[in-house]
Order: sequence, then structure tokens, then C-alpha cells
Amino acid sequence: MPIKIQSDLPAREVLEKENVDLILSDRAKTQDIRPIRLLFLNLMPKKKETEIQFARLLGNSPLQIELTLMTTASYTPRNTEPGYLRRFYRYLSDVKDEYFDGLIITGAPVETLPFDEVDYWPELVEIMEWSRKHCFRRMGICWGGQAMLYHFHQIEKYMIGAKRFGVYNHRLNDNKTRLMNGFTDSFPMPVSRYTENRSDEIRHAPMLEVLAESPETGPGIVRHSQSGDLYVLNHLEYDAETLAAEYARDQDAGLGTSLPANYFPDDDPSKTPMNYWRPFAFLFITNWIHDLYQSTPFDLSELGK
Repeated sequence: MPIKIQSDLPAREVLEKENVDLILSDRAKTQDIRPIRLLFLNLMPKKKETEIQFARLLGNSPLQIELTLMTTASYTPRNTEPGYLRRFYRYLSDVKDEYFDGLIITGAPVETLPFDEVDYWPELVEIMEWSRKHCFRRMGICWGGQAMLYHFHQIEKYMIGAKRFGVYNHRLNDNKTRLMNGFTDSFPMPVSRYTENRSDEIRHAPMLEVLAESPETGPGIVRHSQSGDLYVLNHLEYDAETLAAEYARDQDAGLGTSLPANYFPDDDPSKTPMNYWRPFAFLFITNWIHDLYQSTPFDLSELGK
């Protein structure tokens, strides 16, 4: 939550330069409070697992979050029972007249396909276009971030051969956004993908900035400076055992995936991995929620105008 201060407090200038969440006392007296409304487009096969990972992080904020689960109507996932989807998930047709503070688009196991060969790509394009007037900000995760970069900014993804797999340190670039408040200069982030976006193409695109990147795996967090949209190309939300489960699955499928880097203690897959990136996951999502709280209009229907 922001700290309330007087507008003429001498410390105000320093605090604002450090991106500390502030609210001036005059504004606080007239401020209305409402839940932050988030639309969660879950494209992962194991929907319940992904729900838990993100709800855990979103629930760390002291603000009230109203989370609406969404899936595609044009493609039915095979790993989630239809009754569960009917009960807890909504389609674009159900929410098309509503407004949200944020849209989160998860990753999906389709990254090796060209975008236009994905079964639900036309529907996803429709959702992203709809979000321009119905969602204040967007955040895409892994393939979801790549899809947003491609649709909104024509940034291509490229096959990289062997799977980039493990936990890699990402360094912060020199930026002033509050989203990275509290981060150390270098922080770990799980990576699991066969494709990449290239830093030079991102930096040449108007108003895109790379907030964090790894010398081994490339850009990790990208932001659009005007809209505040985020493209998180890796997986801060992962549980401790997620990469281990992926490794076991790939081995069973005979894919020959290398041991995830910087993950198992002593590179021994019989040992239990530790989740040493979780503090940064909580910090990042909390910063994002607070940034939304400070910026989003109280009356979300203004977005439609």
C-alpha cells in the first residue's frame, strides 16, 4: 500500500525519485477504494497448477484482488475436465462488456509453432485487440509474452536448437521503473523454452525497454514505457519442483533434454531443488499490483472511451 504524506513534505522529492509508493494527503481524503480487477487468460494444459502458482503471488498484496479466470472457446484443453472449465472459467463472449485493471496471458506449450498455426491464434488476436479498450494494462508470460510482442510490436521469436532450461541469473538494466524496486542487481529466474526474442530487435522497437536480461538466455523482462505492458519471457511463478517435473517428463518422452542448469543441488536429480527465486516473484508481482493501483482509473469504463 502507498504511504500517505503531506504534499509539502521535504522528503517527498527524494521518495518520488526512488519510486516509493506515495499518496498525497489531499488525494487520500477523496480516494475511493475498489478491488483490483484482473482477467487471467490461462493457456496452460494443467490449469489448476497454474492458477495456484499465480494466485499465490497475487494474494501477497494487501490490496483486494478480484481474479476472473478465462480460457479460449476455440480450443478445449485435454488435461482439464470440461465440468471444471464450465464452472470456473469464462470466455471472451462472457466478459466482452466488462473492464479490467489488468490482463495476464500465461505461457502455452505451442512455442515451436508459428503463431498463425496455433489453433486458437485468431481468437487470441481478438482477445488482445479487445483488451485495448477493456484492460488498462497487460502482462504476458513466456509464450504469452512472445505472442503479445509479435502482435503489438511485430517482434519475432526464433528457434534456438537445444532447450534453454534451468535457473539463470538476470541483471537489471539501468531504468527508473518502480516495478524493479527492491531487486538486487542480479536475480535468478527459471527458464524453459525452445525459442528466443532478441534484445537488439526489442531495443529498436519504439518505447520497448529491456528491464532485465541474462547473458546466457537473453531478455527476461521487457516493458512498454507508454502503456506499462509487460512481457515476462521466463517463469518467476514456477514452484520449486516445476523444472524437475518437466525434466522427468522430457526424459520419459525420450527428448534428451539436458539437466536444468543451476537447479538441482550438486547437479544431482535425486536431490530436492530449492526455490531461491520465490522472493523476487513475490516482489515483482507486488510491485506490479501497486503500480496498477497508482495508475489505473477508478471508473474502468473510461477505458472504453
